[in-house]
Amino acid sequence: MKVQSARSFLAVQLCRRVAEIVMVLLVVSIAGPAQDVPLVPRTVFDAAAEHDSVTISPDGKSLAYTAPSDKGVANIWVEDLATHQKRMVTRAQRGIGGYRWAYDNQHLLYQSDENGNEDFHLYSADLKSGAIRDLTPFLGIRSEQVLLEPSRPEELLVGMNLRDSKVFDIYRVNLNTGAIVMDAQNPGDVIGWTADANLVVRAATAFTDNLETVVRVRESGKAPWRDLLTIPFEQAPFLGQVNGGNIIVGFSQDGKKLVVGSSKGSPTNRLLELDAATGKELRVLAGDPQADLWQEFASHFILLRDPRDNHVQAAAFDYLKPEWRAIDGAVEADLKYLSALQRGAFLVSSQDLSGSKWVIMYFTDNGPTSFYLYDHAQRQARLLFRDRPQLEQYKLAEMRPLTIPARDGFKLVSYLTLPPGTPAKGLPLVLFVHGGPWARDEWGFDPLVQLLANRGYAVLQVNYRASIINVPTMNAANGKIGTLTDDDLTDAVQWAIKEGIADPKRVAIMGGSFGGYSTLRGLSLHPELYACGVDVVGPADLATLMNSIPDYWKPVKKRWLRRIGDVTADQALNEKFSPLYHAGDIRVPLLIGHGQFDPRVKLSQSEKIVETIRKNNGKVTFVVYSDEGHGFGRPENILDFDGRTEEFLHGCLGGRFEPWQKVSGSTAEVK
Repeated sequence: MKVQSARSFLAVQLCRRVAEIVMVLLVVSIAGPAQDVPLVPRTVFDAAAEHDSVTISPDGKSLAYTAPSDKGVANIWVEDLATHQKRMVTRAQRGIGGYRWAYDNQHLLYQSDENGNEDFHLYSADLKSGAIRDLTPFLGIRSEQVLLEPSRPEELLVGMNLRDSKVFDIYRVNLNTGAIVMDAQNPGDVIGWTADANLVVRAATAFTDNLETVVRVRESGKAPWRDLLTIPFEQAPFLGQVNGGNIIVGFSQDGKKLVVGSSKGSPTNRLLELDAATGKELRVLAGDPQADLWQEFASHFILLRDPRDNHVQAAAFDYLKPEWRAIDGAVEADLKYLSALQRGAFLVSSQDLSGSKWVIMYFTDNGPTSFYLYDHAQRQARLLFRDRPQLEQYKLAEMRPLTIPARDGFKLVSYLTLPPGTPAKGLPLVLFVHGGPWARDEWGFDPLVQLLANRGYAVLQVNYRASIINVPTMNAANGKIGTLTDDDLTDAVQWAIKEGIADPKRVAIMGGSFGGYSTLRGLSLHPELYACGVDVVGPADLATLMNSIPDYWKPVKKRWLRRIGDVTADQALNEKFSPLYHAGDIRVPLLIGHGQFDPRVKLSQSEKIVETIRKNNGKVTFVVYSDEGHGFGRPENILDFDGRTEEFLHGCLGGRFEPWQKVSGSTAEVK
C-alpha cells in the first residue's frame, strides 16, 4: 500500500512537472520576442551599477564613483590613479545617487534622507580620517543647493530651510570644523542662489507675486539686491519654476558678466550672456529653434565649461536626442572626436582643475553606460568602466525617437521601443507615462523599458503637452492639464493601433507620480482602450495633493495651480480632473505601489482610491513599502515591484514573464 501510494504520488508530481514545463514554454511563446532572444533575468535589469557617477578629483590624482557595498547598497568609492588602490569611503544604508568633490581634494559631499522622506541632509566623507560628518545636523530640515569654488577649498555654501521651513537661506560651512554661519537670508521669494568666483553670493533666481521669474544681483556680499532680468511666467524656463531651480549658470571670472538660461522672447530656452551691471544682453551663446537646453532632472543645465575660468565652452540641446553646439572654437575638435568614439550620446561629467583630464559619460539605448578618461592635450580617451557590463551578453531593444501627431496636429516628441527580433505588428503595448508633468522622456537606456521589451511588449513613451521640450509644449496644457495630457496619450495609443503596431485588445498604461495619475485617469475615462494599468505613487485627488505639499514647495504652489487650474478653490474643476471621483468607472485590473513615507503624494491618496474601487467590485492589487517615499529607492523593493508588474502584465496582456519570487529584504506588504 505504501509502495502504491508512493508511485501514485510520484506520478502526480511528474504530471505536475510536465504541466509546469509546458506552461513555461507556453508563457515564453505567447506574444513574446523571437525564440532566439532569451528571457533576460529580472536581476540583470534591476542590478545595481558596478560603477556609476564617475568623477575625477580636482587635482587629477583620484577617481570617485558609486558602486555596491558588500550588502549591495550604492556607496562612494575612491581609486588612486597611480596605484589603482580602491576603497569604499561611505557607509550609507539607503544608497547614494550623487555626490561632489570638495576642492580641497580631501572631502566628498553627498546627500541622504530617511526612508524616502526627502529631508535630505548634506554629509561629508573625510578621505584622510575616514570620518563621516552631517554638515546640516538639524531635525526636520532639508538641504538643497551646494555651492563650491576653487578659491575657497575649505568652505562651502549650502541652502537650508532651518529658519523658515518654506524658504532656503544660505549657510557657510567650514569643511574641517563643521562650523555653520548664515551667509544670505532669503527675503521670501528666492528659489536659487549663485556665488561668484570668490564664493560670495551675488545672484539669485526669484519669483514675484505675479509669477514672474527674476534674476537678482548685488555688487558684494553686503550690497543691496536689484533686479537684473524679469521673465514673464509663460516664458520662463522650467528650471526657474521649482524650488531649488536656478536659471543662472554663473558669473565670469571677473564678475562683470552673467550667463543665464532664458526663453524670454524665444520659443526655446537659450543660453545668454548679460552685463552684470546693466542686464544688457551681450550675446546669445547658444540656442536651438526646436529644443530647450539639455537639463538634468530639471535641476541644472548640462554644459561644458572650462574649469580654469568657468566660461561656457559648449551647450547641448535635446529634442529627439541630445546634440552638442560648440561656443568656444577651442573645443570643436574635442566634440568631434568624442562624438565619433562610440554610438550614443555623451556628456563631460567631470574635469580636473587644469582641464587636462576629463571624465566622459556615454549612454545609449540598448546597452550599458560607459565611462572614459579623456586626455585633453593628446585628444585620446581610454575606457574606465561600463556601469552594467552584464548587459552586453544580451540582445536588447533599440529606442526609436519620433514625433506623433495629436488630433489637432500638435507634434508629440515620443519614443517607441519594440521587442528585439519581433515584427512590429499586432504587439501588446505598454504606454509608459513620465511623471512631472513638467519633466520629459529622453532617448537612452531605461531598465524597465528594456525589461518590458524583452518580455514581448512594445513600449511607447510620449512627451505630452506640459513636458519640457520647449516653451510652446510646456505651456500648451496650462489650465487644461487633466484634459489635454489625456488627449495626447490617447492619440498616441490610437496612432500605434492605426499603424498596426499595437493589438487594440492588449494595451496597458503605467507610470509613476503624474504618470500614475495619468494611469488612474486613463483607466477611468477609457475603460475600452486599456486592458489594465500600473500606478506608482499617483495622486488621486489634486486638491488634496496641492493642500498637503511640503512647506518648502509652498513658494511654487501658485505656479503649479496656474498650470493645472485652481483645483483648491474650484471643487467642480477638482472633481473633473481628479481620478478619485471617477474611480467607479475603473473596470479593468489595476496594480498600485506606494511608499509609506511619501512626502509629496500621501499614502492616503492611494488608500482612498483602492477603497473606492473595491466598493465598486473592481480589481485592484495594492502594495505598500514601509521604508520608501515618492517612488522606490531600495534595490530590494524595486526588484519586488518589477516582479509583481511582470506577472500582472502577463495576466492582462499575455506577454512572457519571469515568475515573481519573494525578495529578501523587501518591505512590500499587500493590503
